[in-house]
Amino acid sequence: MESYRFPEEGEPAFVVLTLGASEIGLGAMTATTGIHGEPLRPASGHRIELCVDVDEVDATVHEARAAGFEVVVAPVDQPWGERIAYLRDPDGNLVMLTS
Repeated sequence: MESYRFPEEGEPAFVVLTLGASEIGLGAMTATTGIHGEPLRPASGHRIELCVDVDEVDATVHEARAAGFEVVVAPVDQPWGERIAYLRDPDGNLVMLTS
């Protein structure tokens, strides 16, 4: 079941689908770059972009940076009400933190 969409009217750029207690977010690949500023590439191999809900984005980024993770985008507020940041995992995948 669709539980969230942005924008609320018209063609969505992002939707959240919910099944029981599980959720997955899907974003349209209509732009040449994502909100993280990195170029969007067609899916190939094992590359993914993972989104993780955390209690405090800023604190999680601080801990991740101290552990040696690359911070791609520092914490920033988004127009849809979330605070997000992007990290790069050891395999080079982008991880969005959100709260």
